[in-house]
Amino acid sequence: MRAALALLPLLAAAQALHRGKAYVREKVCQEYRMLGKENFRTLTIIANSRKYSNGTFEEIGHLVREIVSLAETCCTDGADPSCYDAGSTALSAKSCSADSPFPAHPGTAECCAHEGLERKLCLAALRHPPQPLPRYLQPSDRELCQAFRQDPREFADRFLYEYASSYSQAPLPVLLGSTTTFLSMVSTCCISRAPTACFLKEKLERKTLSLLTLTSNRICSRFSAYGKDKVSFSYLALLAQKVPTASFEDLLPLAEDAAEVSSQCCDSVAEDCMQKKLLEHTAKVCTALSAQDGRFADCCKGKNLMENHFCILAMPPAPAPKLPEASEPTNKELCAKEGALHATRFLFELARRHPSLPDAVLAKLYDSSGKLRGECCSSKDPSACLDSKRKRMEAELLPFLERANQLCGQYNTLPFLEFKKRLRESLAQAEPEAQLEQLLEQRASFASTCCLPDAPPLLCASKV
Repeated sequence: MRAALALLPLLAAAQALHRGKAYVREKVCQEYRMLGKENFRTLTIIANSRKYSNGTFEEIGHLVREIVSLAETCCTDGADPSCYDAGSTALSAKSCSADSPFPAHPGTAECCAHEGLERKLCLAALRHPPQPLPRYLQPSDRELCQAFRQDPREFADRFLYEYASSYSQAPLPVLLGSTTTFLSMVSTCCISRAPTACFLKEKLERKTLSLLTLTSNRICSRFSAYGKDKVSFSYLALLAQKVPTASFEDLLPLAEDAAEVSSQCCDSVAEDCMQKKLLEHTAKVCTALSAQDGRFADCCKGKNLMENHFCILAMPPAPAPKLPEASEPTNKELCAKEGALHATRFLFELARRHPSLPDAVLAKLYDSSGKLRGECCSSKDPSACLDSKRKRMEAELLPFLERANQLCGQYNTLPFLEFKKRLRESLAQAEPEAQLEQLLEQRASFASTCCLPDAPPLLCASKV
C-alpha cells in the first residue's frame, strides 16, 4: 500500500489536531491567500520533501499537485464551505488505494484503518526518518546554469526537493531561507555578464546561512533521534572530550543550554529561532571555555559566531589527560533522587578519559545506565541487583570501551590506508583467518561512519 502523506502544507495538520476540520481549512486557505499560488507551491514542495525524505521526486510531485489543486479550488471567494473537506477526504482515499502515486510509508495501513478526520490527521502526521547523511551535492556553477537555462521551473522544483529531503531535519524557516537565497543566486548569476564573479560574491554572502543549514540539520537530527535529556548528555560528552580539563560543573550548564536550543527551535516556525538561539549559545561556550583551552580561544576569535560554532564542532578531541581512575557512584547514590545526575557525572568522567570514544558508544552507555537504574532501583534488593549487573558490565564493557576508543583514535589520527593496515595486524592476532576480511571491513566501515563528529546517530546506534 502506498503512503499518503501530507494532506496539509507546513504545520497546519499538527496545529489543527485539537481544532477540527474547519480550522484546518481556514489555516490552509489563509496560507494560500497570504502567500499566493507560487509561494504556496514552493513551501509545499519544501515541507513535503522534508517530511518524506525517502520519497522520489515524482511521488512528491504528485502530492504537491494534489495539495495545490485542492487549495486553488477550495480557497477562492465563494467556494462551497464543504469543498475542502470533500476534496481532502477524496485525497485521503487516494492515499489509501493500492496504486497510490504518493510516497510509500509503513504507517499508512494503520492510518487507513480509521475513517474521516481521524484518518486524515493520521496520514498528515506520517513522516519518514531522516537521511543518515545529507546526500545533496551542489553541481558546478556551469552545470547549475545549464540546467537552469534548460527549464527554470523544473530546475527549481528538483533543487527544492533534493535540498529539502537531504537536510530534512533543519528547521523549516532555515530551509526556506537557504533554498530561496540559493535560487535567487542562480537566477541572478546565470544571466550575469560575469557569472564567476557573481557566484563568488553570492556564495560569500550565503556562507553563514549555508553553515546554519548544515549545523541545524546535524543538531536536529540528533535531537530527533535522542530527545532532550540524551542530547544534553551527548553534548556534555562531546565537550568533555574536547576540553577534558574543564569540570562537570563548568560543562553541564552548557550542555543543558544546547539541549534547550534544540528543544525550542528544531520544530519552531519562528523565522530566526535557530540562528538567534544558536549564536547566543555559542557566545556562552566561548565565554566559559576560551580561557581554559587555547583551541576554543582560537575558534572564538572570529567575528562571525556561526563560523565559530562550526569551528568548535569540527574540533578534534584533545589527548587523554592523566587522571586518577573515575570513582563509580554507590548503589545508594544511583537509586537516590539525584541518581540520574550521579550516573551522568560518572559517564562524563569516562568520556574525558576516553576522548576518542564515539558518540554512538557513549549514547549506548547512557541508555544502559538508565535501564540499569530502572530495573534495579525498583527491585526488592537494589544493591544485590546493581552489584551483580556491575560485575557483568565491568567484565564485558571495559575491554569494549578500550577497543572502541583505540579504533576511533587511530582512525582520526592516521591516513586511511595506514589505519586499515594497523587494524588488519591487530585483528590477525586475535581472530581466525576465515573471519579476518569480514571483520576488517566491518570495523573500517564503522570507523569511517561513526568516529566522525557529525556521525548519524540512528545508523551508528545499529552499528554499535
